[in-house]
Formats: sequence, structure tokens, C-alpha cells
Amino acid sequence: MVNFGKKLKAEQVEEWKVYYINYKLMKKKVKQYVQKNRINRKDRQQVLKEFSRMLDDEIEKMVLFILEEQGRLASQIQELESQRDAILETSDVSQVSKLKESYRKVGRDLLKLLRFVDMNATGIRKILKKFDKRFRYKFTDYYVGTRSNHPYSQLQQVFKQVGIGAVVGALSRNLAFLQDQEGSYLSIYDHPTAFVKDPVIEQINASVSKLNHSTNFLEFLGQHALIVPEDAIILCSSPTEEQFVDDDETYHLMSLLLNLVNTFLYMVNTYIIVPTADDYSVSLGAAATVCGVIIGSMAVAQVFSSVYFSAWSNKSYFRPLVFSSIMLFMGNLLYALAYDLNSLPLLLFGRLLCGLGSARAVNRRYISDCVPLKIRLQASAGFVSASALGMACGPALAGLLQIKFKIYSLTFNQSTLPGWIMAVAWVLYLIWLWISFREPARDNQGDHDNASHNNSTSHEGQNTDIENGLNQPLLLDARERDDEEDIKDCHDSEEASSNNSRKPVSSIGEAYRLLTPSVKAQLLIYFMLKYAMEILLSESSVVTTYYFNWSTSSVALFLAILGLTVLPVNAIVGSCITRLFEDRQILLASEILVLIGILLSFKYTSDYSVPQYITSALITFVAAEVLEGRVNLSLLSRVMSSRLAQGTFNGGLLSTEAGTLARVVADATITLAGYLGQSLLLNVTLLPSLFICIASIIATLCTFNTLY
Repeated sequence: MVNFGKKLKAEQVEEWKVYYINYKLMKKKVKQYVQKNRINRKDRQQVLKEFSRMLDDEIEKMVLFILEEQGRLASQIQELESQRDAILETSDVSQVSKLKESYRKVGRDLLKLLRFVDMNATGIRKILKKFDKRFRYKFTDYYVGTRSNHPYSQLQQVFKQVGIGAVVGALSRNLAFLQDQEGSYLSIYDHPTAFVKDPVIEQINASVSKLNHSTNFLEFLGQHALIVPEDAIILCSSPTEEQFVDDDETYHLMSLLLNLVNTFLYMVNTYIIVPTADDYSVSLGAAATVCGVIIGSMAVAQVFSSVYFSAWSNKSYFRPLVFSSIMLFMGNLLYALAYDLNSLPLLLFGRLLCGLGSARAVNRRYISDCVPLKIRLQASAGFVSASALGMACGPALAGLLQIKFKIYSLTFNQSTLPGWIMAVAWVLYLIWLWISFREPARDNQGDHDNASHNNSTSHEGQNTDIENGLNQPLLLDARERDDEEDIKDCHDSEEASSNNSRKPVSSIGEAYRLLTPSVKAQLLIYFMLKYAMEILLSESSVVTTYYFNWSTSSVALFLAILGLTVLPVNAIVGSCITRLFEDRQILLASEILVLIGILLSFKYTSDYSVPQYITSALITFVAAEVLEGRVNLSLLSRVMSSRLAQGTFNGGLLSTEAGTLARVVADATITLAGYLGQSLLLNVTLLPSLFICIASIIATLCTFNTLY
């Protein structure tokens, strides 16, 4: 893999070469600054001023050319629309094919322009990183902070290509119209799910999909998902035209459905015990606050299960799902039997087995690896929707199980029925899985990591072909793909780069060393929101019983309503709010709302009312869900190294471990706070949430200008 300077020179369009950023000159300038700084410590402000002016000039040159090309493409489309209207008036359908080819030619020109934007945006990001590392000054924070939010920002023209999006929309709309030679009008705006089956449009869609974190292209094309899933940080190479066909041939809908059902059942299994866990612990002779340990034991086991399931999914998807179902069946069976055996250790062991059966890493990996790109975002949205519905259905189902009877010596009541019902559910799921799941075909090596690496390097000899060139990761991924190259540059080895920069990490320690301050800040935010949500949900039964004397049914209804807010809130955020504000702005606003919710949750006086509790809970939960559902993980995928996009120790695993650890700490906090008495439980458990939330806001402010 050649370094970026050589790649830029080799892949640039010859007739456009004067409009590309002069990466070589800027790199040389950075080196000169470093040498001068070492000799006479030249005033840094002057260096910043000079380099900022140089970068401004380069970006302005590029942006003006982009606008000029957009205008040229728009003019061509306008001329073709006149021809289209003429054909419509004469009903000469024989000219439709010729007109479609003219539209495709415009599409191929658009592909060239997309590649131009990609190469220049990557150059901008790389030269900013190079300046930071060489000059040991956070120039990126300064430059992006002063340019990106300016009303006349040219930097925004690079990363928010609204004009290009309009060209894509015009091409899609007109080709959709021409596909029906009888002339019936199908608008992509009236039918946003309609997929234009044209090779050029498919390749354009494949390229713009790689820009979805920086633009609203996917929403514009009607291929968006409501929220970014937990596995959004898994980055993939975009397929070629032929690979679209291959994906369709290997895609198995029933296997995807089984993974989504696994996700749903696991979330039901997690939250179905929340309304009754305190009563169960009391019936076994323990304090009500031991419910924190009961609920959290599943999360403790998940810390370890996430690792081995992530590794196992490198070789198989079917066997991990079978193992998961068996472990969850056994865990729920022991959970139910613990009542009649009067054994709290058996109950906890049952919950540990359930946690060891957490196959969420497999579910996410299956979507990333086996679902075609054109529906992968919908599948990811399905994953999050299944999780949200499971979170709502678990407590709701517990509220319906307010009955008690015996069969022989086995007791069936509100405490044991969740275990019995989930045990039966996992047996039925296992049978369905065994009959219907189809293991996807793997390459001869049988190793996912090698397969991913080989696939990503298989196109290196195609740099002169514009359309094949788009198979390389675009703006976001290219920045991270060359992290190792930039590190080598810092040691004056700029002309060489290593294939190791493309390989997945092989240990937790290696993964940790790739975590930048921006990534650490996002993981802290993820920890914070999971901690706050777990405190709210897990102690809800104890708190509401102590202060409001709520029944189990009332607690279950309250938790179910909270869970049901997930989908509409994220729909509003995904379809409206993200069009008006940047993700980093929504991130900060959501953190502040979580802080407000936590502050409102404290018991300040002797009178703690139901409206206060419900209002504060809704604010905290909804704001945390906005963070989790779209913003935090979207930004995390944007700032994380592509080396964490594959292999066992991938970004999805790191975020899962951060969230799981937060749940473990939160549930342990509830149990420990219980020793101080239920009257102090609420305020004592909210204090850590308050401090962690403040810390996450400070971390966001410190890294705000790097979140773009």
C-alpha cells in the first residue's frame, strides 16, 4: 500500500490535477515548520496564521471547482429533462434507451466528482493530523473550530455536499421515471423505498453510503434506518456492481430473522425480572436491594461472553446461536427452580448462565457480514428496534404474570413464571433455529479476519479505474485507514507504509493503544448513559414501592411505557433533528438533558411526588436513548480506527464491554447502597450518575472540535 501522497498523484483525474489540494507542498511546509521550531522556536501564532492561510487557499480552490462541476452536471440534467419532455409529448419510446444512457453518462461523471471529493477530504484530514503530530499542537481543534461553524464556511462544503446530493436525487428520479417505458410516473419522493435498479445508480449509492455519517445522503435516497445500531462501528468495503448480485445470492432472510428474534428474546429475558426481582430476593431471605445483584449478574457474565462469542463468530454463526439458546434455557430453568429449593446462590447461578448465553455480538456480526449493503441499514435498524421492543415487552409481560398455582411440588408465581416462560421460549427458538438457519458460506481460509483483509486489498491494482477506485473507503474510513502510516511519518518514514495498518488488532492492549481522546470520550459517554439507564430501571421497583407503594403491575406498566418511547423518539431524531443540527450538537444537548433528568430525580425534601419521579425518569431515559440510539455510536464509528472494524477485538466489542461494565457497576451500586437503608437508596445511587455525567460533558467539550 503506497503512501497517500503517491496515491493522490496516481489516482487524480489528469484534466483536474490543478484543482486537487497540493498535499506534497503542505507536507513539505509542515516539515519546514518543525525544523524551524527546533532551531529558533519560531512564534507558533505566526506558524498557525501562515499554515491556516495556505490551507484556506487550497480548500477554496477545490470548493470552487466542486461548485463549478455541480453546476455543469445540473445543466446537463436540465438539458436531458427537456429531451425527456419532448419524448413524452411524441410518445417516442424508442428514444428512452438512448436517453437513459445519457443519464448514465452524467452518473459516471458524478462518480468522478465523488472520487475527487473523497481524495481531497482525505488529504485535508491527513494533513491536519500530520500537523498535530509533527508540531505537537492541536491545530485540528483550532482550524475546524474556527472554520466549520462559520456562516461562510468552505470546509462545510467539503463535508456537507448538499449540491451533490441534489444531483444524485435528480438522476435517481429521472431514471426511475424512464424505467417504465409506458410512461407511468413513479416518484422516488412519493415512494422512498423504491430502489432504482440501474448499475450506475447502484454504484453511486454504494459510494455515498460510505459518507452517511457526514451527510444526509442516505436519508435523501430513502435508504435510511431510524437509528444507528450498536454495531455501527463495524466498517466494510463497499461492493462493486457484481458484488450486489453476489450479496443477493448469499443472503438468507430467515437467518437474519432468527438473529433479530434472538436479540428480542434476550432483551425480554434481561428485563422481564426487573419488576419482581426485589420480591424474589425477599422471598429467599435476602434484602430487597439484592435485586441489584440479581439483575446485574447477567451483565457480569456478559462481560466475558461478549469476547468468546465475538471470537467464535469468526468461524461460525450457527453454533454460537445454538450454544446461546442452550445456556439461556438452562439459566432460566435454574432461576425458576431456585424458589422451591429456597436457594439464592442457585438463582444467581441461573442468571450468570443467562449472561453467558448473550449472543448479541453474533447478531451484530451477522448483520455486518452477511446482509447485503443495500439493506444493511434497515437490518441494523431492525436490530435496535428488536432490542427496544424486548426492553418494553419484558416488564409488560411480567405485569401480566400476577398469578400463583402449583403443579406437584413446583410453584408458579410472579417470581418464577418469568423463568419458566423464557425457558419454554428458548426451547422453541432452538427448534426453529435448528430447522431454518443456514450457515453462510465462507472462504477457503475459514477465517473472517483474513477474509476481510484479503477482500480489502484485492482492488489495489485498479487505481486508474474511477468506478473501481470507489471501492476503497471514502472520507471517514480513509482517514482512519492510514493511522499507522501517519505514525510512521512521525518517525521520518513517510515514503513507506505497512500492511499492518489494515490488519485487525489481536489483543485488548493493542486495541486500547488505538483509542484516541475522542474515542475515549465517546466510550465514557456510552458508559454514562448505560449507567444512568441501569440505575433508573433496576431500582425502579424498590424506589416506587418505598415512596409510592406501587404494585408489581404498576411498575411493569411504567417500565413498559419507558421502553416504548425508544422507537418514536429515535424516529423523530433520525428524520427531523439530525437534519437541523450536527451530531456533536445533539450529543452535547442530550448529555445536558441527562444531567437535568438526574438532578430532578434527587429527593430534596421529605415530600417526593409521583410527577417528579416520572418526569425525571422520562427526561433521563429519553435523552439517554437519543445518545445510544443514534448520536454517540454514530460519532464513535466516525472517530474510531478502521483496525477496530474487524476481528475479535473490534469496536463493537469495546462499546459492548463499556456498556456492560456500566450495568455491572450500577447494579453493584444499588446493592451496596441498600445497606444504608432504602430511605437513602435513591440519592446515594444518583450521586455517581451525576459525577459521571458531568465528566462526560467535560470530555465532550474538550473533544468537541474533533467530532466532525
